[in-house]
Amino acid sequence: MKIRLQINGNTRELETTPTRTLLDVLRDAGYYGVKRGCEEGTCGSCVVLMDGEPHMACLIFAPAAVGKAITTIEDPDGDRPHAILRALADAGAVQCGYCIPGMALSAKALLDATPDPNEEEIRGAMEGHLCRCTGYVKQVEAIKRAAELMREEASHE
Repeated sequence: MKIRLQINGNTRELETTPTRTLLDVLRDAGYYGVKRGCEEGTCGSCVVLMDGEPHMACLIFAPAAVGKAITTIEDPDGDRPHAILRALADAGAVQCGYCIPGMALSAKALLDATPDPNEEEIRGAMEGHLCRCTGYVKQVEAIKRAAELMREEASHE
């Protein structure tokens, strides 16, 4: 069966079955930033935004995403690297990088809803994201910095 998905602002017609996951369909369509991790919804590496909210693509049947605006790390906000990605890199919060696409998208959803989050809110948004390389301190610092950058960028528009 073919379905139409709205991915990063573009409509794509993709082949699937009723029980194929969104993760598989996105990766087959070339969205490799959506990482295959646990495939059980516990690691967060496959997080995408659907209508601005983080969802684990490994737990969603692809046809359930029809009519939703899907955002992947490949284009979270346009042509240049998003403030979140810049802050993660600047803070040294990226080691192997496998967890970062899902974390960055969850951070984007948080910062879109809460432009000046406190540490507890940031840590809450990062629940469900496993990182084997770090203790999450640098990611939290980076998300705080990204919030500052995004507010600065918004004040210049």
